[in-house]
Amino acid sequence: MRTDDFDYNLPEELIAQEPAAVRDECRMLVMDRESGEVEDRIFRDIVEYLRPGDLLVANETRVMPARLLGAKRGTGGAAEVFLLRECGGPEPRTNRVAFWEVLVRPGKRLKPGSGAVVDFTDAAGAVVLSAEIIDWAADGQRGERVARLSTPLPSLDEALHAVGHTPLPPYIRDYAGDEELYQTVYSRRESSAAAPTAGLHFTPELIERLREQGVGWATVELEVGLDTFRVVDEDDPEKHVIHTEFYTVPQATVDAVNATHAAGGRVIAVGTTSVRSLESAWDPAADGGRGALRARDREATSLYILPGYTFRVVDALITNFHVPRSTLMMLVSAFSSRENILVAYDHAIAERYRLLSFGDAMFLQ
Repeated sequence: MRTDDFDYNLPEELIAQEPAAVRDECRMLVMDRESGEVEDRIFRDIVEYLRPGDLLVANETRVMPARLLGAKRGTGGAAEVFLLRECGGPEPRTNRVAFWEVLVRPGKRLKPGSGAVVDFTDAAGAVVLSAEIIDWAADGQRGERVARLSTPLPSLDEALHAVGHTPLPPYIRDYAGDEELYQTVYSRRESSAAAPTAGLHFTPELIERLREQGVGWATVELEVGLDTFRVVDEDDPEKHVIHTEFYTVPQATVDAVNATHAAGGRVIAVGTTSVRSLESAWDPAADGGRGALRARDREATSLYILPGYTFRVVDALITNFHVPRSTLMMLVSAFSSRENILVAYDHAIAERYRLLSFGDAMFLQ
């Protein structure tokens, strides 16, 4: 197995630069994951493929206003700070002070130990948030720093919402539309740096219609990181070190999954982040070695799903089209086969599907 096995020619003009005008009117490529047969449908047609007793499991995390555009204190030079994850620091966290692992630009002018501080101003020109670059992040592979965030406002949350922007993937350029369209309609706690994009196609009306049809709905949380967009650089994908993310699988979801399987229904993951959450929560040593799904509360996962992986929980998958040579291409190939996935992608490209985060959907059943 080589990383090149998961490569394909991605036409730049097919990378969707804005969302569908109506979420559930995007296109959907339906594929039988065993035979590889495909159908071209509209996403709202998903109701025809789900049966009473099936269970949808979606990642309900919300994208943080993680992109901060400001100016370096003292020089006024433009600077960007991108929030990755909150971490510990040399003083206790308060409502107005916290420590975060961040990416910065320009990196050469924002080095730890230099006293570098970036200020962020609101529409009235008042500084409402500051980021002092104090240290290098442990095991940071891309030059991540630790920043001390502080605000004169009552809370950091208020400050972030005053000056922060919803981050978009690097291949989406100059999008000036409603940032809320990069959030799922069921999103809740802000904890992700990128959207679980398979869920963008659902509307409240479609979810209600599915529930009336007897399809269950359960949720997980996986804090999506920027590494979800990374391609694998190693020639041998097994040498790639996958990123770590934090996930939660509530007991209510465990109970719903178990009841679904006991009744002969299918567990359908809405997106690869839901797949990684559910499969990470499988405990192979439980139930006398037969294995069982276990509730998890913000545990770390570095689950790397390659072809040959045995899925224990997920029976079908709703997903988007992914970047070539990415771990997500490997995951969907493991769920079907590399050959089936590449044939399906060739079909999608020939039929001019819109690809990647703002693009069309794929249903693997």
